[in-house]
Amino acid sequence: MTAEMTMTDIRFLAPETLDDAISAYAAAQGAARILAGGTDLLVQMRNGVARPGVIIDIKGIGELTDIAEGADGSFTLGAAVSGAVLGEHPRFGTVWPGVLEAINLIGSTQVQGRASAGGNLCNASPAGDSVPAMVAAGAVVTVQGPKGRRQLAVEAFPAGPGRTNLAPGEIVVSFTLPPRPPGSGDAYLRMIPRTEMDIAVVGVGVNLTLADGVVTAARVGLGAVAPTVLLVADAGRALVGSRLEDAAVDAAAAACRAACNPIDDKRGTIAYRVRAAGVLLRRSVAIAAERAGRN
Repeated sequence: MTAEMTMTDIRFLAPETLDDAISAYAAAQGAARILAGGTDLLVQMRNGVARPGVIIDIKGIGELTDIAEGADGSFTLGAAVSGAVLGEHPRFGTVWPGVLEAINLIGSTQVQGRASAGGNLCNASPAGDSVPAMVAAGAVVTVQGPKGRRQLAVEAFPAGPGRTNLAPGEIVVSFTLPPRPPGSGDAYLRMIPRTEMDIAVVGVGVNLTLADGVVTAARVGLGAVAPTVLLVADAGRALVGSRLEDAAVDAAAAACRAACNPIDDKRGTIAYRVRAAGVLLRRSVAIAAERAGRN
């Protein structure tokens, strides 16, 4: 059953099943927008940037609002789970503190009551806070459309500023974060001009696993310094096999600087962003390593 309300030039649908949502979205042939938290969509509509003919509210669909921990320790987060709800989960913040911190940097406390990682990803901003942390975590996003369900790495989802690699009619269903080996830790840091509620100049997510003090796995996500959020594979490789000696961390920082392809804008110059990427890498590695030592 789908609730429907007709407004001036806009139809509002609230499907109760994922299949109904996909059918309605596909039938709109590009004229529909998905409403999860609405913290981007409503602003875009007010500013005239978005003019949807149909709004499809997905908050009533269980799979899109659930948080599930698998028997193997993995987590599956529905695309419409808000940061506030995720923060109340008894275990997620212990297992993935960096990811939770990143998601809870999306807007103010009030905004976090509605904003979701799914919406943040679909907005496709290079400066989206949750995305570098998800990339560092090795998260996989599940999408579904008229041709069925598929998965792709979070770093493969954005196609450019405001553009995604979703096929026509597809919507984001969930994120899956892998199991955490012992000795793992993650962290996310960003640089912003103000103390709160601003867009990142640079954002860095780091995910490490250590065994007997040696890094056995590492991933680094880098945001706001290129048209899309990046997985900096060279930075991860520089850390693996090290004991996080200065030379290894310096090499990882250099890899982050080399990966940058930023713009000049009112928040930061190209030179500033490049330098800050290396600084934040070092700080994020230190936090992730300290957390890994607790686990």
